[in-house]
Amino acid sequence: MTDIATADQPEQFCVEQRLVDGVRLVSVQGEIDHDVQDVLTEALLPGDDGAPARIVADLSGVTFMDSTGINVFVTAHQAVTGTDGWVRIAGAQEPVQRVLAMVGVDTLIPCHPTLEHALHH
Repeated sequence: MTDIATADQPEQFCVEQRLVDGVRLVSVQGEIDHDVQDVLTEALLPGDDGAPARIVADLSGVTFMDSTGINVFVTAHQAVTGTDGWVRIAGAQEPVQRVLAMVGVDTLIPCHPTLEHALHH
């Protein structure tokens, strides 16, 4: 497991990554806003190994997301789509799911109710 955090990030924000059956699981806790944009972008963008990136973003611990988060997810989606990869969102709480639906991200990036569902569907 890899923890990505920087000293200037709010303590409540945390991003962890791990591999699950060849899928990069990015678990996010806290609020997604401009202050955490770089950390989240780094966690979601594919590596340089040439393999298709398959990424599930577990947002079950995210309590708030503004347009910054929307932009990061759209950028990640565009980056992996060109390499035959994909991004899925799992477990978004109601306020975050509402933001995703309001701007149409849920039609671009599959949003799943649970982490288990996102990993296996």
